[in-house]
Amino acid sequence: MAKSAKKAAAAPKAAAKPRKPAAKKAAVLKMEIPVSISREQVAHLAHRLWLERGRAHGHHEEDWFRAEELLRGKAS
Repeated sequence: MAKSAKKAAAAPKAAAKPRKPAAKKAAVLKMEIPVSISREQVAHLAHRLWLERGRAHGHHEEDWFRAEELLRGKAS
């Protein structure tokens, strides 16, 4: 009887361990897939963003990164 009592006491501890949700695993896998965007596509959109901003100089990197984000958002 002592052995079965120990097994019964140990069972709830093992069952209390939380599992990772399947949705979280799917999100991680989705992030690992690289999206192929050409340099020309990014340059064209960055130029368009620059024009929309009134052709103000000094923010070319922001325009470039924003263009990359927008294109990746469209592709996924």
